[in-house]
Amino acid sequence: MNYFVALALAVGFGLPLAVLSAAMAQGRTASTALEGIARQPEAAGRIQTAMIIGLALIESLVIYALLMFFLLQVKLPETEAVLKIIRGG
Repeated sequence: MNYFVALALAVGFGLPLAVLSAAMAQGRTASTALEGIARQPEAAGRIQTAMIIGLALIESLVIYALLMFFLLQVKLPETEAVLKIIRGG
């Protein structure tokens, strides 16, 4: 039963935690890139390219977390089965 509880917590909190972390990282990436462009406008192209690559890598981690969410969600038992185990029937 502890396995199912841990699995439910991983499914329920794993994806939101990954999305929150990625959103903060993307915001910081964009903010830092814009500060760099403001300080050196002539390097805007290189900074923008590096920013886009960084954002793509951050977003790929969120997509990976979403994939793991769907794979783990399939492993969770049906609600009726869990209730039957809890009730002892």
